[in-house]
Amino acid sequence: MGENASFWESLIYAHPTCTTWKQEAEGSIYHLASILFVVGFMGGSGFFGLLYVFSLLGLGFLCSSVWAWLDVCAADIFSWNFILFAICFVQFIYVTYQVRSVSFDREFQELYSALFQPLGISLTVYRKIVLCCDAEVVTLEKEHCYAMQGKTPIDKLSLLVSGRIRVTVDGEFLHYIFPLQFLDSPEWDSLRPTEEGIFQVTLTAETDCRYVAWRRKKLYLLFAKHRFISRLFSILIGSDIAEKLYALNDRVHVGQGFRYDIRLPNFYHVSLLETPPVRPSHHLQRGSPRRKPTGVTNCGSFITQ
Repeated sequence: MGENASFWESLIYAHPTCTTWKQEAEGSIYHLASILFVVGFMGGSGFFGLLYVFSLLGLGFLCSSVWAWLDVCAADIFSWNFILFAICFVQFIYVTYQVRSVSFDREFQELYSALFQPLGISLTVYRKIVLCCDAEVVTLEKEHCYAMQGKTPIDKLSLLVSGRIRVTVDGEFLHYIFPLQFLDSPEWDSLRPTEEGIFQVTLTAETDCRYVAWRRKKLYLLFAKHRFISRLFSILIGSDIAEKLYALNDRVHVGQGFRYDIRLPNFYHVSLLETPPVRPSHHLQRGSPRRKPTGVTNCGSFITQ
């Protein structure tokens, strides 16, 4: 204990306290360095936040090195500040290289800004997703079919980038698919990874369309390696299916203008004074969520899951 006490006493009292303070302020270079430090530590996260921080901190350490060399004439202060400047410079170059390595084509950059960036997905994670689809955007010409009912196998997951897709079953219109929506999310969700299936609807391009496609097996391998990406796609696909369900619900009516509630497909009934309850005759079944209702009047189409 005595040795520890003497160590702290020597550390605190080894140097005499300042009895007089300098009347003149330090030079402008010192104050410029301090300002750069304050502004630099206000940087955010992400690649561009790191570039901001390292650039300003590096300039601050460089100014401190110049101040130590010209005004203080202290080799140790100059050495430490110059070493810190060199570290910041190397980090800036490294982050710049990372930013350049994850640059994308215009359509993928717009897709990131519209869909993935609002969810807080980093560019490094997005780069893995883009590489899984071979960084390719596929063109589908007007009136060409993406999938045909009863013929096209379910072997990929596609996201519409531009254009509009018409979904029909037995020639009857179901709904549209718009940009930033999946083309085959119900089919993807209806199958397990080891199962195979075919489309039960026809998807036709109403305009010239562009979409991104991930092969089923390759995407499942990506999910196995990165659980975060698996959860991300699960959320996106679930949200996409819900949007399609409620879009169809706007077209489905029961009887005298009553809206058919898709949340209760087997238990829905309408209480009227003169009309007995109406129940749909179809039952839930496994398969594609895109289905036509039966036992419903004045309805266009319906989805059950």
